[in-house]
This record gives sequence, C-alpha cells and structure tokens, in this order.
Amino acid sequence: MTPTPRKKLVVAHSVRPDAPQHEVQTNRALARWLAQILGLKFGGSYDAQQHRGRDLYLLPTQTIVGAASAHALGIKGPDDLWGGFVEHDFICTKAISHGLRSHLAHAPQGWSPLFSERTRNVVLDGLSVFALEDARPAAEHLLYSGPIRLKPVHACAGRGQEVIDSLDGFDEILVRPDAAKLFAEGVVLEQDLSRVVTHSVGQSFIGDRVLSYCGDQYLTEDAHGEEVYGGSNLLVVQGGYDDLLKLDLPDDVRLAIEQAQVFDSAANEAYPRFYASRRNYDIAQGLDSNGRSRSGVLEQSWRMGGASSAEVAALQSFVNDPAMRGIRVSSVETYSDRALPADAIEVYRGPAENSDFLLKYVTVQSYDG
Repeated sequence: MTPTPRKKLVVAHSVRPDAPQHEVQTNRALARWLAQILGLKFGGSYDAQQHRGRDLYLLPTQTIVGAASAHALGIKGPDDLWGGFVEHDFICTKAISHGLRSHLAHAPQGWSPLFSERTRNVVLDGLSVFALEDARPAAEHLLYSGPIRLKPVHACAGRGQEVIDSLDGFDEILVRPDAAKLFAEGVVLEQDLSRVVTHSVGQSFIGDRVLSYCGDQYLTEDAHGEEVYGGSNLLVVQGGYDDLLKLDLPDDVRLAIEQAQVFDSAANEAYPRFYASRRNYDIAQGLDSNGRSRSGVLEQSWRMGGASSAEVAALQSFVNDPAMRGIRVSSVETYSDRALPADAIEVYRGPAENSDFLLKYVTVQSYDG
C-alpha cells in the first residue's frame, strides 16, 4: 500500500444520520488521533459542502456501501479511508458467513455462493435466511444438531441475539408481529456454543504501514444487565500475518489466525470489487452440544470497531519506536462511572445509546517477545 499523501485531510465520518453521541464522538477522537500520527490536518466531521473537492482520508463508522456513496465521498480505493467498501449492504454483515438452505431460498442481489463454498471449513454450522418462508426449514435442519443462535445481521455488540433449543421455541418467533421484517432484513441461524472464547484477528493498512494482530475480546453488562461488547486485548506486530505467526503463540490462537486468513481471502475472491484497509474478524472457540471443540469465524468488521482505538494506540507506539517488535494494547468499554486507570488514554466519556453512561479507554503494555 502506498503512503498516504501528506496533502490529505483526515475527516471523521459518522455514516448513520441517527448515530448515537458516543459513536460520533469516538469517531472524531480516533480521526483526530490518526491525523496527528500521520502528520496530517484534522478536518473535523465530514460535511458535503465544506469538503467537496478536497482530497480526504476518511474514517467512516460503517462500511461504505455502493459505488455512488464512494464516489460522493471521493473514495477511489483503500488508500482513501480506514475502513472498507462493498457493492451491496449484505456483504458487510454477518450474512456472508453462511450459505443458504438451498438454491431455491431467497437471496439478496449480488449474493455469491462461492463465498460459503470457500469458508465452510472455517465457520460454525449455520445458515443465512432472507425470507420468512425460508426460516423454519433452515431452523429444522440445524436444530437436529443442538441449540441454535438467532442473529439479526445488522445488530452489533451482541444485541438482539436469541438462543433457541426447539422447533416449538422457533415457531414462537415466527408468529411475532415483526417476524416478516426481521427475516427479510436478514438473519443468521448458527449453532450455539458453550464456554466460548472470542478471538479478534485482523490487519490495518494505514499509510505505508501494515499492522497485524491477534487477541481476544470479552463481554460486559450494560446499564440494563444485557451482556454486550466490553473490550479487546490485542498483540500487534508490524507486518503481515507471516510476521505475526513467527511469534510464540498457542495453538488455538494460530487456528484463529489461519481461519481468519481463509475468510479474508474468500471475500477478495467472491466479491472482487470489495476492498478494505481495516480488516477485523471475530472467531469463536467453544464446545458444541455434544461437548466437542469447535472454532469458526463469526463475522467481519471492515469499519471502525471496538478494537479500533487499540489499533491506533499500537500505530502510535510503532511510530514512536519503529524498531519495536510487538506491542500489547487493550480497548475497554465500561458502563460504570470510574476513574481512568493510570497511564490509560481516554477515548470517550459520556452518555451511551442504551445507557446513561459509557467510558471508553485504551491501555498499552510492552511485549518482550
């Protein structure tokens, strides 16, 4: 990847018009920090009038969908943003992780069966559903092997998911007033695991630097007692996955990295117009209903995510010390008001979308190899 030209203006871009305040402010904080690291000017939040015709480096909160949107923002390729671009909305959701029940099932425009063919050995058992009439056959097929998890494809941070252990339980979902809308927007039905550890694996291409990382993420309770994303602990190196795999890593981490690589390559092959300069993958490892170990990629994040602040902190560390082999960084999200830990970097403190309070911060620790 070529260096980011010094004339570019770094701009935050909150894609959703109704985005909550914590998302908007986190976006601005990371864009400002990124501009400082790259030695570029920070241009604030994207404004179509103010920034028209300017050469921008954008930090969007969502994957950019559609050629028209990319063109309007002046995005021509991965060097113009820290994030990603897809032609169709479903490509940047959980939906691509699994195939359809049959060739007769409803599929969105642009759907590629090739992706699920390439990834079937690196994901959990599951199916994607895009119509109410396809839902019960898909659930019946999967429930033979044990409980399943229902995941709306546009939900994030673990919200909106349900575990179903019988067809009767699934039928109760099908008669809800919003069932047709839910499945039309896309739902993933996936085997449910117990004793789950969720690994984060990914790469960031920023300017002339490539960062690769592995780590894990954990859950926390929001103000309503719902378990949601609570943070990520990452081990980051300069270079590609080969450089990451040179480190002394446990077998389960190596497996997660290898599965993420297959998933990443499949996206490039099945959706050739896709590109991304931030590529993050969640890999779940746990036990199925028969007590057997399973590991599979859950979903991708080609946009600003929970671990983004940790990635920026790692980039800052490598800029400060180019000879450093690796760095350990953690992003933390907590819904309880507390003092910032010593040496932590605050990213956001204030109200959240579903709670009165949210604190986001980053910590950095050395890696001695």
